[in-house]
Amino acid sequence: MTMSSIATHILAFVRRLWSRFAPLPVVVEPLRVAADLCCRSRRELVLENAILRHQLGVLHRGLPRPRMGPGDRLRLLLAAALLPAWRQAILVVQPETVLRWHRSGYRLFWRYRSRSRNRRRLDTGTVDLIRDMAKRNRLWGAERIRGELLKLGIRVAKRTIQKYMGGVRRKHGGQSWATFLANHPDATWACDFIQTYDILFRQVYAFFIVHLGSRQVVYTAACRHPTQEWTTQQLRNATMDGESPKILLRDRDDKFGASFDRVPEGVGLRVIKSAVRAPDMNAVAERFVGSARRELLDHVIVLDDRHLGRLVVQYKEYFNEARPHQGIGQRIPGRPPAAIDITKPIVAKPVLGGLHHDYRRAA
Repeated sequence: MTMSSIATHILAFVRRLWSRFAPLPVVVEPLRVAADLCCRSRRELVLENAILRHQLGVLHRGLPRPRMGPGDRLRLLLAAALLPAWRQAILVVQPETVLRWHRSGYRLFWRYRSRSRNRRRLDTGTVDLIRDMAKRNRLWGAERIRGELLKLGIRVAKRTIQKYMGGVRRKHGGQSWATFLANHPDATWACDFIQTYDILFRQVYAFFIVHLGSRQVVYTAACRHPTQEWTTQQLRNATMDGESPKILLRDRDDKFGASFDRVPEGVGLRVIKSAVRAPDMNAVAERFVGSARRELLDHVIVLDDRHLGRLVVQYKEYFNEARPHQGIGQRIPGRPPAAIDITKPIVAKPVLGGLHHDYRRAA
């Protein structure tokens, strides 16, 4: 038998004695410690003594909880690597903490080893060009952009292009809904309802249709109890002249229905429903609803549905002919840009009973 097996048998015998004489700890504990020391090598005892002394020094640094620096962590990691019974020797931290330090150091080591030693940084102009190509051309992949850069005499690896495309383009393919609307602003209408209350706290509704490209309101109407038949008739009235865009965007309100969707087929108009609980898909119509509430309905008392219809018509004229819009660069939807004679005096015309004013140069 080898010395290690003999020591193992002795240690097992001592443990059996310890379990039998457990009620006498004062007598058995010194024997157990002595047997444990006899079975361990001098090297292990020296390492354990050194690590215990170091931990004692750490505890004396400050109270209630001393900080452990990188050097302290490195010593505990070395003790865990050299000492078999390191879990019993390390007392100031949990063993899981030492293992976490080891994994972190392992990651840092291999990150350092796998770094690129001959990496050449791209100049800012090339990086901006890659991001601009990825933003403008949603259907282009990294290899397609690489070919476009080669046309310009710029050699960039595919992986490098993918790295700089990540912060610009979404992971899913195809164009986003905002891009789709931006590509078809002049061919899209959006419709919705404005709900409010009259003087007797009864619900009244205003129906409107707005053009996405110019932000111009093309049709308005009001009703106390709008039904699918009434809404369908309003769409017929709005497309009576046969001139309409190609797309009509609406939400999934029950006041529209299947009959409403069949009307545009005669004029070549396609109806697109927005997703459930996605108001941003019909953002222009939602913005008009908010503007009408803030600039009109929050400041007047509506008598009935006919009164609401007149108010909405007046606001439509102000909205189209006098009100600048942020979405189109502070331009006015129904007024084409024209030269302004700054020498003429400024005239203020009251709108909606003086609730707003239209400022113009005198003719």
